Amino acid sequence: MEREHRLPVVIVAGMHSEARTEVVEGLLRSVRGSVALHHDLAGASDGTVVRVVRDASGTLSRDDTPLVNDCACCALREDLVPELERMADSGLTRLAVVELWDSVEPKAMAEVIAGHGGDRLVLTNVITAVDPALVLPCLGNGDDLAEAGLAAAPTDRRTVGDTWARQLEYAPVLALVDADRADEEDRALLAQLHPTARRVPAGSAELVRAAFAGFDVEAAAAAQHPACALLPQGADEDGVATLVWHRRRPFHPERLYRALEELCCAAVRSRGRFWLADRPDTLLAWDAAGGALCVEGAGPWLASLPDAAWELVPPVRRAAAALDWDPEHGDRCQQLVFTSPALDRDGLERLLDSCLLTEAEYASGRGFWQDFPTAFDSLLDPA
Repeated sequence: MEREHRLPVVIVAGMHSEARTEVVEGLLRSVRGSVALHHDLAGASDGTVVRVVRDASGTLSRDDTPLVNDCACCALREDLVPELERMADSGLTRLAVVELWDSVEPKAMAEVIAGHGGDRLVLTNVITAVDPALVLPCLGNGDDLAEAGLAAAPTDRRTVGDTWARQLEYAPVLALVDADRADEEDRALLAQLHPTARRVPAGSAELVRAAFAGFDVEAAAAAQHPACALLPQGADEDGVATLVWHRRRPFHPERLYRALEELCCAAVRSRGRFWLADRPDTLLAWDAAGGALCVEGAGPWLASLPDAAWELVPPVRRAAAALDWDPEHGDRCQQLVFTSPALDRDGLERLLDSCLLTEAEYASGRGFWQDFPTAFDSLLDPA
């Protein structure tokens, strides 16, 4: 019986503000007793965040919330759960719709709600609102969020493209507005970027059902982790292609570093995991959108761990490694996925293959590999 009193909470994210508004308004009209909570961060540079609460009839309240640690997203996290708990305690709200501001990523907010909601809140789903005609322009935008007026903090170094990619790929449900200007290429790009997503029309009964479907925060995080991410499969449709490049041999660090600019500009979106010959124990994550690339360490490869440490590894990670285990290299591999209109698959494969160790270099062994130039130090070990 206790579960019946928990307030259902659905997150609606997305950089397409008009699409997001359409989705939220559709939920408010369709679900009696629903209330939307939105933190407007547009004025954060002036020191305030505006919390707006509304229902289908219009605005119920509008209040300023002070910044926390000079960070708009910190203010949102500090204010969000208490406000949702007040809604839960009132007993008057059937569904709380958390409408995130343009550049706020749903993963962080989902984990806040799931981790701090206790027995009064239940996160029922995460939905990203999408205008299909804007997917490519947003994904290909390499501008810093600060340049676009969308930074959530003075230290925010994200770009429009990579932020939009994470908003899109985290959500299990994509709510699509009816954009007449979207063509088959736009729809093919969306389908290849997130093939497992449930795509539903904004304002539909299907959207309402999706809002209450349920959400597993741990599974969603695992699906995004570089070690076990559910990456797209190869595809080629309506002018959009996805190349899945999988190899075992390590990269030569200097040759790969020289090719980075060409590789990250070869597709509007690329991601995956890889390894370097001079860092054989480190799983490296590749995340690129709009010509901007992020490379970072994501912990050790399981093959580099002692047997006793495997018990500390989440089961989903062990299962993912077992599915692609190599007798010589274990789970070490190159697994990169590139998605884009007009993708030069053959040229991209040739470039990637040219960055691997040659037969002679590979045969020289790990002792020899350690003498390669440490080309990635500036990215992985910044001063």
